[in-house]
Amino acid sequence: MRPMLKPALARLWRDRETLQFGAVRRHARVVESVDRAVAAFLELIDGSRDGPTLLAAGERLGLDREYCNAILESLARSELLDDADALQQALGRHPRPRQELLGPDLASLSLVHPEPGEAAEVLQGRALARVEVRGAGRVGAALAAVLAAGGIGTVTVSDRGRVSARDCAPAGFPPTEIGRLRATAARELVHRSAGAATTDRRRRPGAGPAGPPTLVVLAPRSGSGAFTGLAAEAQELMRAGRPHLYAGVLEHLGVVGPLVVPGASACGSCATLARTDEDEAWPRLLAQLADDGPGRARSPACDSALATAVAGLAALHVELYLDGVLPPSVDGWCEISAADGMVRRLRLPGHPDCGCHWQSLPLARPGPAGTVRGG
Repeated sequence: MRPMLKPALARLWRDRETLQFGAVRRHARVVESVDRAVAAFLELIDGSRDGPTLLAAGERLGLDREYCNAILESLARSELLDDADALQQALGRHPRPRQELLGPDLASLSLVHPEPGEAAEVLQGRALARVEVRGAGRVGAALAAVLAAGGIGTVTVSDRGRVSARDCAPAGFPPTEIGRLRATAARELVHRSAGAATTDRRRRPGAGPAGPPTLVVLAPRSGSGAFTGLAAEAQELMRAGRPHLYAGVLEHLGVVGPLVVPGASACGSCATLARTDEDEAWPRLLAQLADDGPGRARSPACDSALATAVAGLAALHVELYLDGVLPPSVDGWCEISAADGMVRRLRLPGHPDCGCHWQSLPLARPGPAGTVRGG
């Protein structure tokens, strides 16, 4: 291990002998009694030296070897250290241009997963993951681009037809893509977002899955699927035991969730049944909301800022799940309103009339490098 102070944390002097690492209260740590020699020793903890070399360098600064070792142990307990070897190996799985693009993501992961080497393990797990996005509208295309930029190994997008003006958004398709096949434009968008060169012949994000997806995102262009539950697709995914997430914008409301872990969390049918308990006409209304239904809006609304927010939040929930953390869209969903900009989380318990819990399983989610952690 080559210890390094986490570069994502700001270094702030509270006074002449008190150094604070981190500005956000959750991650902030204070190191006291920092004289000139200790400050110089801290500067050496940059990932270029292993433990014994660091201790020897501390002795040359006039510090006792045991004192330097105590400093390193205290920094480790305070979650201020990372392992430069592990970080280098994790980035080494990617082409050089992409390594630089993933640097900020890895720095963020080092704060969320604080143990030395843990962030690198999480990034390696993302590189092995496969996510399929069904829908290449304002939400789906942007969501796929964000996932590819975040280190997901394979991101595929499935949709038919050609890009229209209402599919375009700053984080997704630019207006220059209008008229192109959605599937082709989405594949190229994923490649660009991941920093993949067109001459790179190795497997690239979006180049096609090597196996079944780890998770599927249902993001239909009309947005109605976030409410209708896309019954046929959802049942297919439930039978296959495939985790899936709903995301979309309908009228002024953006929806992220539920993220369904088959057999372990509430599903789209639970949401439909819960709404039916409140409004007995809901199933009839849902049938008319379908893409080819008679009640479908003549000109579907999809605010650019709202669609981008939904895509970003949905991508974050996907990454959390793949990283081994259960996001709030499990057994619930999040709503974002264009009317007030508020994000609300609504709880979704399993419905007693839905069969998805009749053979319930312990709630589990992927962990780093493909391991599985129980809930």
